[in-house]
Amino acid sequence: MLVAVVADERGGGVLQPLDAQGRPAGAAGAVADLAAAVAAREATEHPRWVWASGVTLYPALLRAGVRVERCHDVELTEALLLGHAGRWGEPRSLAAAHARLTGAAVPPDPPPRPPAPPGHGQGALFDAVPGPPGPGIEALVEVYADQLARIAATQHPGRFRLLVAAESAGVLIAVEMGAAGLPWRVDVHDAILDELLGEASPVGGPPRRLAELAARIADAFGVRQVHADSPAELLRAFARAGVELPNTRAWVLRGVDHPAVPLVLEYKELYRIWTAHGRAWRDAWVSDGRFQPEYVPGGVVSGRWATRGGGALQIPKVIRRAVVADPGWRFVVADAGQLEPRVLAAVSGDARLAAAGGAGDLYAALAQDAFAGDRARAKVALLGAMYGQTGGSAVPALAVLKRSYPTAFGYVEAAARTGEAGGLVRSWLGRTCPPGTAGFVDGDEAGDPDAGADPQSPRARAARSRGRFTRNFVIQATAAEWASTLLATLRGELVGTAAELVFFQHDEVMVHCPAEQAEAVAGAVGRSGERASALLFGDTPVRFPLDLSIVDCYADAA
Repeated sequence: MLVAVVADERGGGVLQPLDAQGRPAGAAGAVADLAAAVAAREATEHPRWVWASGVTLYPALLRAGVRVERCHDVELTEALLLGHAGRWGEPRSLAAAHARLTGAAVPPDPPPRPPAPPGHGQGALFDAVPGPPGPGIEALVEVYADQLARIAATQHPGRFRLLVAAESAGVLIAVEMGAAGLPWRVDVHDAILDELLGEASPVGGPPRRLAELAARIADAFGVRQVHADSPAELLRAFARAGVELPNTRAWVLRGVDHPAVPLVLEYKELYRIWTAHGRAWRDAWVSDGRFQPEYVPGGVVSGRWATRGGGALQIPKVIRRAVVADPGWRFVVADAGQLEPRVLAAVSGDARLAAAGGAGDLYAALAQDAFAGDRARAKVALLGAMYGQTGGSAVPALAVLKRSYPTAFGYVEAAARTGEAGGLVRSWLGRTCPPGTAGFVDGDEAGDPDAGADPQSPRARAARSRGRFTRNFVIQATAAEWASTLLATLRGELVGTAAELVFFQHDEVMVHCPAEQAEAVAGAVGRSGERASALLFGDTPVRFPLDLSIVDCYADAA
């Protein structure tokens, strides 16, 4: 059962039943109370809702107490289809999609709404949007039918349908997670900040510990003052000490023998906590014991999630001590270990690597199979192949990998060569990388066909950079698809329980549940991982094990 839905600014809207091909299956009906109408249909028919944008519509429904089971998000699907056609980044709204379909001028997408901390979101069911009304139900139905036809024309339509379904489910999950919030103990957070940073400055500057470190850094350089949070000042200070550095990144500083280095490294770590997760952050983003960021499914080109405001995907390990389950509740935390290497084993068709992927520790299995038991060397080789680390100590290990697993090695090499030539690569389900200009530069080299022959030319360096990107894209994007499919499947498993999905990051998911349900939830997570593997890869010997923890505090998860 399919039902298209559009909302108006008064809380009403229009519902249109559709058949399997996206054609109207009855008359459209206007409703004065859209939330009530959607709730009634959901309770009796459990349809797949077709709407322009779940980011816009679903939060209002959820605030009204309406939770839907399935949807097709036209905006997200349009972005995927545009990318598949090599038109990544073009406007993807319903208005833009309908304009392309009808030959009209394509409007730009509206700017994203600024992130709203807890308590500052929309208050009305459907806030009025300034400007002319958007496309109506007829336009939505036409665009949906066109999207179905374009999906059917892809090389692997079944896979692409799964991608669209997982992406659309991701919006439902993201909105629900934002509404539920991540349990957060403010008192524990304050104690952590006091322990790490010392008391706050009475005049509004850095806290005591940072001020003390800044003074010690200045002493180490033999000067009166250094703004340790300024990379430019640090570079000048090191230069005056006879140390020329390209930048002040931690891995660069660790190779420098100077008494200021350990102080600067400690300062950088604490300064990041103070600015990103200090008291000002807590006041803005934690309300009533919950951290409520806005999640953005597919917010990264690889399909990984992002957030808008709050920095939910960069919570430092030490700050995770503040993420504490409610009394009588537990967290079930699942982490997919060695996910990307296992994805390579599954998608490449390399039977020998797939057999190794059936083990609990893929690197150890690889080591026994081809690296004389040297696990570290096997890991270097596999990661080097996926991330383009082809120099230094990785060279002999890569040679073994290429000889022992030629099909897997050739899979990522082919993606790299395609990228270097400026071509497009796709994930397993069909997400397509952005087009690139690697191999081509502006200026004098643009008209020189031999410019790329120099391996140190800007054109050649740009080509290698894009090759490293596309080499990893085919794996990382597929890993993101596996994780999104697990998440969508798990959401269905948790229906009818008190458990809530409260956090998701790359290949890690967290469920907050009553203590007596924790073991059952852990079982549901495991089944969801198995289901995701079967949906994506069918009958594969590759295993995708999950490290499961049942804990009171996020910091205690394995």
